Amino acid sequence: MGPVPVEPSPTIWEFPAPSRFHPDDDLVATGADLEPGTLLAAYRQGLFPMPIGGRRAPMAWFSPVRRGVLRPGDLKVSRSLAKSARRFEVRVDTACADVIDACADPARPSGWIDGQIRTAYLRLHELGWVHSVETWRGGRLVGGLYGVAVGGLFAGESMFHHESDASKVALLGLAGLLDDGHPRLVDTQWLTPHLASLGVGELSREEYLRLLPAVLAVPETVFEPGTLPARTVSARCGGSRDTLAE
Repeated sequence: MGPVPVEPSPTIWEFPAPSRFHPDDDLVATGADLEPGTLLAAYRQGLFPMPIGGRRAPMAWFSPVRRGVLRPGDLKVSRSLAKSARRFEVRVDTACADVIDACADPARPSGWIDGQIRTAYLRLHELGWVHSVETWRGGRLVGGLYGVAVGGLFAGESMFHHESDASKVALLGLAGLLDDGHPRLVDTQWLTPHLASLGVGELSREEYLRLLPAVLAVPETVFEPGTLPARTVSARCGGSRDTLAE
């Protein structure tokens, strides 16, 4: 069994109620801190942090007007992606810091993961709330993703790849792990054309916040550190077909 998440001390901060959110603005609050209790309180209320304006600027908290979401069973797996999956070994929680560092590579466009974010999420990882799903080939980390798991919610933070399809295969592994019959949800924050090609959809902020309490009430997913069984990954590959997006 994977480690049971440790509930941290509660936050001293209070986030604004949804009734105070501007209807057309994804940014809903600034300030607070990145203590474990603050981060978990934010995710449980449908918010996530993202630094803007430099290290000395207050932390920004977002609750997108249109939220990207994936139900694990809705992941679209093309024939080519199913074939790619056979090239990689998928592991869970064996290199979380390395995954975050790869996602934070300053050479990547629109990079936002800074030192304070890295420290905060590694603290949550140590407490059992943040998890990485990694793709390996030839003993080398070549792709992966990380996010926050609370109840039936997996709040995806970022992903990377050093080989073609490596991040997609990590998502494939995550979907296989989460697709256990419970109503789980992967939060991708925003919807992009790339994510849409993989089956990610969109909910309004109101729909997401209305759905969230039931998702959080789902039993925690067991993230067992180590190699993900091949059947967990391949289970999502049945009936795959090629798509224009590939």
